[in-house]
Amino acid sequence: MKVVYDPEVDVLSVLLSDGDVAESDEEKPGLVLDYDLNGNVVALEILDASKRMANPMSVEYAVKQPLRRPA
Repeated sequence: MKVVYDPEVDVLSVLLSDGDVAESDEEKPGLVLDYDLNGNVVALEILDASKRMANPMSVEYAVKQPLRRPA
């Protein structure tokens, strides 16, 4: 997964795979989903990112630990 912010066009892209984009749909205003030939989402784009998030130039990555069940 790769996250790219382009301040010139104010678009934040989250690339989920290296697959070729066959189709793009603006699912909601400002949110574009890119699909491969099999209909899998390969990327998403947030248009006007600086207006939709606090700081598109900052990315935090976290892995949530699974819950441990009592023995």
